[in-house]
Amino acid sequence: MNLPITMSGVVLTGHGGPEKLEYRTDLPVPAPGPGEVLVRVLAAGVNNTDINTRIGWYDSAVTGATDSGDVGETGGWNGAIAFPRIQGGDLCGRVIALGDDVAPEWEGKRIVVQNCQPIPTAANPVALRVIGSDYDGGFAEYCMVPANQLFDVTDATLSDIELAAMPCAFGTAEGLLARAGVNPSDRVLITGASGGVGMAAVKLAKLRGAHVTAVTSPAKADAVREAGADTVLGRDETASENYLTAVIDVVGGDATPDLLKALRSGGRYAVAGAIAGPLVTMDLRDIYLNDLTLFGCTFQSRATFQGLVDHINAGRIRPLISNTYPLADIATAQDDFQSKRYPGKLVLVPPSETS
Repeated sequence: MNLPITMSGVVLTGHGGPEKLEYRTDLPVPAPGPGEVLVRVLAAGVNNTDINTRIGWYDSAVTGATDSGDVGETGGWNGAIAFPRIQGGDLCGRVIALGDDVAPEWEGKRIVVQNCQPIPTAANPVALRVIGSDYDGGFAEYCMVPANQLFDVTDATLSDIELAAMPCAFGTAEGLLARAGVNPSDRVLITGASGGVGMAAVKLAKLRGAHVTAVTSPAKADAVREAGADTVLGRDETASENYLTAVIDVVGGDATPDLLKALRSGGRYAVAGAIAGPLVTMDLRDIYLNDLTLFGCTFQSRATFQGLVDHINAGRIRPLISNTYPLADIATAQDDFQSKRYPGKLVLVPPSETS
């Protein structure tokens, strides 16, 4: 295949507002090295992860909610991020070129990848490399991906747009549920249930047979019920004390202490987000006197993500897509995402090869 020399894409030039996102048509197409493949990006999901990285929210100096306006200086997943950077940790693509030492059967496959890619070492078994933060991602027509991070979804019945909405949201949700050991005997509460990760957690928790209580705004309650929630609470409501066996939290903030109080003795609390604020005050007695277990969930093993891909390929799960946007309209897409007007997922579509 004769590959183009340049491509369109969005470059993040520094931490800050949407003015730091620069759409360009003259970016070099990356060349895959040994063990790497070149992927034609078919669609890319919009996520908190990319917005948080843009504003530097992962910098510990930032203490406010994600909409506080605070901007950090070293806000990549693994510390300082190198600019310029092509973000985009959520993508569906097609493999179009192989580097050396890559099995030839990967060529032409439709693929997804984990956004937080495990690279375990003896010193750190949960070490990660994050696409779109540690190396360039899917907010472009093409991206380079290590071949050992590919997952084949060629035969999935979902569209490219639906598949692009799943790795980050559904991967995070499956990681939360796996770490918390959610099973058919559980009464689990899920916060932020109308968002990408929250709604994915509702669907996946029901797939595990759990009873699901979901927290969302009244305007999105019907969408959350359609996703499978057994009970829906408003954001100002709290579950009864000592009622739940597990909490899946992607919101954080001031509601966290009440979530812990709602857990029965021996309950589990798993967290993978803090859009309402990363700093909370809690009573340690609620934790140790009730034998609670707390899980911080970023890492997902390859086996956990492969289990998700198996669900995708078997047609057991489908995301809710509320809107799509041309890649050039990324600022509008991220603004709509942060407005929380839409349930489910928003997806960006790069220029087609024929456009």
